[in-house]
Amino acid sequence: MILIALGGGLGALLRFWLDGKINAVARKAAPGWGVPVGTVVINVTGSLLLGVVTGWWLTHTGDETWKTLLGAGFLGGFTTFSTASVEAARLILSGRGALAAVHAGVMLVLAVGAAWLGFWLGTL
Repeated sequence: MILIALGGGLGALLRFWLDGKINAVARKAAPGWGVPVGTVVINVTGSLLLGVVTGWWLTHTGDETWKTLLGAGFLGGFTTFSTASVEAARLILSGRGALAAVHAGVMLVLAVGAAWLGFWLGTL
């Protein structure tokens, strides 16, 4: 349990740092756009990696501890549904409801597609 908690903490720290870096680049590239690109990139990347982990452990042998540490711990801390929800609420409250719907829909489609691709890659 301690390893899972540490993995989750490390995943959350990486997400926080990476989100800041990605959003800084996005703000420079498109000032005033205000779309939280970092969360999309992180959730899609995390979904891809979780798909790989899941596909690998369903078709290969290995220590189950690593699956739990990587899946529930690190990638659970790395990806975030709550931040995506808050960002959607902020867009809605700022009068950009259509953008919030597009943002959430695109993130969902990309994340599910990435998870499927990761799962397939993990089974190879």
